[in-house]
Amino acid sequence: MKKIIFLLTFGFGAAFAFAQAPTKIGYADVEYIFSQMPESKQVETELQTLQAQLKKQYDAKVAEFQKKLQEYQSFGNTVPDAVRQNSERELQQLQQNIQKLEQESQENIQRKHTQLMEPVFTKVGKAIEDVAKENGFNLILTNQVSGLDVVLYADDSSDISDLVLKKMGITPQPAPKN
Repeated sequence: MKKIIFLLTFGFGAAFAFAQAPTKIGYADVEYIFSQMPESKQVETELQTLQAQLKKQYDAKVAEFQKKLQEYQSFGNTVPDAVRQNSERELQQLQQNIQKLEQESQENIQRKHTQLMEPVFTKVGKAIEDVAKENGFNLILTNQVSGLDVVLYADDSSDISDLVLKKMGITPQPAPKN
C-alpha cells in the first residue's frame, strides 16, 4: 500500500513538474534558408536548363503545326476532299500532340523540382531538428505555409534561421526579410 501511494505521489509530482516546465517555441524562415543555400541556385539552374530544352521541343512542334496549317490554308479548291480531310486529321493530331507535350513538360518540370529539392528539404529538416535540440526548443514553426503567415508575431530571438544556416556550414548573408 505504501508503494502504491509513493508511486501515485511520484506520478502526480512528475506530471505537475512537467506541466510547469515552460515550452520554448521558435520559428524558421524556410524560404530565407533556401535562398541562402548554394543548392538552391544549382536547383534553379538545372530547372531553367530543363525548361529551355522543353520549350525548344514545344516551339519545334508549334512551328511544324503552323507550317502544315499554312499549307492546308493554301490548298484552294483544286485539292481533292480526301487530301483535305487527311490534312485536317493531321492538323488535329499535331494540335493534340502539342497539348500533350505541354502537359508532359509541366509534369516533367514538377517531377524534376521534387527530385532536386528532396535532399535539400531533408538537409534543412535535419539541421532544424539539430538546432532545436541543441537550443532547447520544444517546437519550431515555419513563418509561412502556402503563402499564408503561420507565425503572426515572434520575437527575433525566436528565429533560428541563421542558426540553421550555420549548422549546415553556410554563412548567412544579409537578405531582406518579409
